[in-house]
Amino acid sequence: MTAIWVGIHERLESTRILVTAGPQEVLLKARLRSGPGHPRALPTLLEALALWQGATVHAVLSVDTAAASSTKSLMRSGFLDFGEPPLYSLAFAAARGRRRRRDDLTGLGDFRDLQLLLGEEVAR
Repeated sequence: MTAIWVGIHERLESTRILVTAGPQEVLLKARLRSGPGHPRALPTLLEALALWQGATVHAVLSVDTAAASSTKSLMRSGFLDFGEPPLYSLAFAAARGRRRRRDDLTGLGDFRDLQLLLGEEVAR
């Protein structure tokens, strides 16, 4: 069973999410509005991915400075108060540079920075 890796980058204009099986296989790319509509949105998403794939989720969250000041930012969500959940782990990281990589999912923009972030975070 391959672990699921999730990279989340919240910017002022949108939140991008990249889900991979291991470091290479892209499973899901999403561009959502910036800031969740509910404080449990992020933990529920990570739990759902773990349950769907039947594997532990290792997620890393990067929030731009402008987005972090928003009242609906992922950084302000209540998920930090729930302790270490059994289905996923969540780390925080600064935004990273970009690395070239091709995948089979197009039309949602560039996700190379999240792929790099995932590779660096899991390599720890």
